[in-house]
Amino acid sequence: MTLDTNIASNKAGASSIKKWTKSGSPMIWLTSGAVSISLIAVLGLLALIAWRGLVYFWPSTIYQFDVVNPKGQVEMVIGEVYETDMIPAQRLRENGHIIADGVTEVPSLLVKTGNREFVELDFRWLLSSTIKSQEVLPNLAVFERNKNGNFYGTIDSITVDSKKVTGDMPTLIETLDKSLERVEAFSDEADELQSGTINSINFKLERLRLQQRRFEIDNELTPDRASDLNAQRKALNDGYLVHEAALFKLRNAMTRDFVTVKDMRGELVDINLSNLLSFNLPNQMNVFTKAGHWFVNIGNFVMDDPREANTEGGVFPAIFGTIFMVMLMAVIVTPFGVVAAIYLHEYAKKGVVTKFIRVAVINLAGVPSVVYGVFGLGFFVYILGGSIDDLFYPEASPSPVFGSPGVLWSALTLAILTLPVVIVSTEEGLSRIPISLRQGSLALGATKAETLWKVIIPMASPAIMTGLILAVARAAGEVAPLMLVGVVKMAPTLPVDGNFPFLHLDRKFMHLGFHIYDVGFQSPNVEAARPLVFASSFLLVTVIVGLNMSAIRIRNILREKYRSLEH
Repeated sequence: MTLDTNIASNKAGASSIKKWTKSGSPMIWLTSGAVSISLIAVLGLLALIAWRGLVYFWPSTIYQFDVVNPKGQVEMVIGEVYETDMIPAQRLRENGHIIADGVTEVPSLLVKTGNREFVELDFRWLLSSTIKSQEVLPNLAVFERNKNGNFYGTIDSITVDSKKVTGDMPTLIETLDKSLERVEAFSDEADELQSGTINSINFKLERLRLQQRRFEIDNELTPDRASDLNAQRKALNDGYLVHEAALFKLRNAMTRDFVTVKDMRGELVDINLSNLLSFNLPNQMNVFTKAGHWFVNIGNFVMDDPREANTEGGVFPAIFGTIFMVMLMAVIVTPFGVVAAIYLHEYAKKGVVTKFIRVAVINLAGVPSVVYGVFGLGFFVYILGGSIDDLFYPEASPSPVFGSPGVLWSALTLAILTLPVVIVSTEEGLSRIPISLRQGSLALGATKAETLWKVIIPMASPAIMTGLILAVARAAGEVAPLMLVGVVKMAPTLPVDGNFPFLHLDRKFMHLGFHIYDVGFQSPNVEAARPLVFASSFLLVTVIVGLNMSAIRIRNILREKYRSLEH
């Protein structure tokens, strides 16, 4: 009985497993497990990038080390501890270091010392065996400058309008804060004057030069026109001299004050406040003060311009260029993709040619992106842009206007790259619309064009938005084609400004993807640039997610709007 019972139970178990397998449940669990693992991996990667990038903006403790150098002398080192590592003792012995027997690894610290004009490298490794003392002094300050990186030291005195101010640390900090606010006000006024009025005058002078050159080419430069152009040029030059004098006055006012700092060499160094962006004493900060300073640093990173070969400052031009180029690409690719999909689905005959076009569209999605960049450079920049310059801008020769890489050609190149995605997605949306809706619209007297415009396209709009979402996600992360058709390491001006025609589509631009590549692989200071790579990568992902969420929100609204018609 026992044997028969076991056999029966085994058969029942095998039968239940067989039924469970046939029901499809194993594939459901396998699929859900794969999706869960992929989601955890993606979130983990984003968390790692965010942590490695955002921790860079947290105010670090400043240490003062007394270190024994190879000559046996004790020297002072001031800086931030970036990371710690264990170095094999055998390697140190081979390099001439004296390490006690039995020691296999020696702790070492990577310290950011700054003071670039007096120290060979921003970073240096300190072996724990060479550190005699390590202190956290409350008066150690970090000075962020607009060139040469950070400076570390202790405030000795402040010179304001040729008057030297000394005293205790609270007095010096208060004086430095007020002086720095005044210098920042002068700097903002000078920047506004330089980028606003003076830049506008230079732009108008260049327009007059090109206008005169155009008259000369067309043999239309009459004495009256020449006199009028000279009068306008003289008025602009007179205004330029007035504003230039005001600019020099502001810059002179900025350079009157400076702070004297005692550095780690024990020497006093004067730092002009016009070169100083900010200062802080991180060793005196509590957690809440550091958190506030952390948010300020992130805000500066997002809103400021880059400096020091992109290893310092912010990434605002790269953010603006990325979003502007993607939006321009979306405006270009959407109508072309929708029109192509409508033709293929609604008008094209089902024949060999149509099948060939569909295969070609699908194959275009698999072409390497750099090939699109080469095509954009050859066709858009050299052929189309060069022709536009010959027809409409002969006065600018030999300097190209549209015959050089720019944001317009970048957007067009990425529009062609993402066009197959929009076409396929739109066709799928058109195929899901019931035939009864088309027949009902035609039965009520509407033409085929009216049916498409008022019934079919609105109902297919969620699918169009899906294609646009996929296009934006791919275009925002592309770098290879942009390196050929418009993106640069540093763009002097944005594609949008206050000068007519306000949108300058011929200008080159910065891009977050290329910025990451440049900082990570072309930076002269790898250690300083490493955290910025993670921060810029996280910012690029955030921008892409933000654009996609906006498009998804619009798609969901359209779905709800036309859901009743689908039923």
